[in-house]
Amino acid sequence: MVCLGVISGAHGVRGAVRIKTFTAEPEAIAAYGPVTDEAGARSFRLSLAGTARGQAIARIPGIADRDAAEALKGTHLYIARDALPETESENEFYVSDLVGLPVEKTDGASLGRVLAVHDFGAGEVLEVGENSTTSVMLPFTDAVVPVVDLSAGKLVVEPPPGFLDAPKAARAKGGDR
Repeated sequence: MVCLGVISGAHGVRGAVRIKTFTAEPEAIAAYGPVTDEAGARSFRLSLAGTARGQAIARIPGIADRDAAEALKGTHLYIARDALPETESENEFYVSDLVGLPVEKTDGASLGRVLAVHDFGAGEVLEVGENSTTSVMLPFTDAVVPVVDLSAGKLVVEPPPGFLDAPKAARAKGGDR
């Protein structure tokens, strides 16, 4: 499943919702057909009503007032990966395709797998490791991740000098940060 957006709140008093989208264009979220919540328990057919401040404004059948719309706040909206169109070039990919791929340094040393791709507002960050307690965060930039090879099924990274040493030193001293 691929997350296309998250309902960020109500818009107006008639049940419309604001959606922070993860699509190239906010209005594209309604073009993929019905979306589901994370568990797949609820399905939503979005009817685009417009955009505002970079977010999609949509109506959902059965959601008729502000209270019902506010109750959906925080709901992540998903579709099946195979419902997305294929990318047009080999240099283009979906972020969800990176999760689970092996990661190695340019010298061939393994760093684990991509556990997640985060975007905290300053750009995408790869969480890499064997599990979340031993993972490291790497900026997802061309300088740090020079190779994304989906056909070979791997990423090659070149962390800045000393970047991977700091977490090891903190763990050796008993620190957990």
